[in-house]
Amino acid sequence: MKSNLTLDQVIWKPIKVKELFSDIYRGKRHIEKHRESGEIPYYSASSFNNGVTDFISNPLFKDRDKLVVTTFCDCYYAQGDFTASDEMTILDHPRLNKESGLFLSQLIKANKSKFAFGRKAFSERIKEQIMLIPVTDQGGPHWNFMEQYIKQEQKEIAQKVINYYEQKILETGFDLVGLEEVEWEVFPFDKVFRKIQRGRRLKKDDHIEGDVPYVSSTSLNNGVDGFIGNDYKVRKFKNNLTLANSGSVGSCFYHEYEYIASDHVTSLTLENADKYIYLFMATIVKRLEEKYSFNREINDKRIRTEKLILPVDENGNPYWDYMSKFMQIIEAEKLEKALEYIYSYIYIYIYMN
Repeated sequence: MKSNLTLDQVIWKPIKVKELFSDIYRGKRHIEKHRESGEIPYYSASSFNNGVTDFISNPLFKDRDKLVVTTFCDCYYAQGDFTASDEMTILDHPRLNKESGLFLSQLIKANKSKFAFGRKAFSERIKEQIMLIPVTDQGGPHWNFMEQYIKQEQKEIAQKVINYYEQKILETGFDLVGLEEVEWEVFPFDKVFRKIQRGRRLKKDDHIEGDVPYVSSTSLNNGVDGFIGNDYKVRKFKNNLTLANSGSVGSCFYHEYEYIASDHVTSLTLENADKYIYLFMATIVKRLEEKYSFNREINDKRIRTEKLILPVDENGNPYWDYMSKFMQIIEAEKLEKALEYIYSYIYIYIYMN
């Protein structure tokens, strides 16, 4: 039986970034108004979505399978075709692949504490950063160890995910054979939601570092625009929906956790609703995207006069039980599809390589 690799099995050696990577260069600035929507990932200085801030069709340049580093020293492996802004440093080596890239990205990111808004990690500074890397007996980078260690970690994580999903299917799948057909009726917003309240404005300069999600009008990351620690003059919510009033107008997300809402979103709270009802309602509310835009925001007056089309029970009330069971069926179906993918990933990608 093959024993697990551990980090203390190899020799570690300090080395500058410029001594390891054969090619180091910056991306190119591509102003947002000049970008055209497409499928090529555009990397910029963000700590969310692995640094991807847009998908475009007209890149100023195109690269693939490289490490990208933000001006705050967040580091990601960009797999496949991509392009990047001038705030990104791109690193390459002939031996670089997905596994070694994931390994090295964490070593580079260890320098993150040295950088902030006043001192950014531009290319020349990145080149001088020190990494501790595993080396062979001859003193060269131990590429094989990096690759095999990451594969081992991926395999262990994937197995944990499989165990979780299999248990979820056992817990939910058998009770959800099917649902009857239902009637649908129109309801005003303020007759459905128990509480409709906009968040509170908090200027960027007033943000205090912390771990509470700050929800604003982005359509990414479930609406989370950062993490803050403010307690004064903020509005906190938990277990409800947020609806973006501006920005990505109409974006709607469910938050099971406590969060702070900006004034660009409105929180929507139901009476005694479970997670699945909220997920159902988020899908319904999100249809407001089709009606509004950046030039037409959802203000407090408009939101209360909006209408929702919902399934109703025999008494003509919103059929909450139906909504909950419907979303549980959807979840069970997605769990099965996710399991199929993970099984394939483990036994084809990991075991066969």
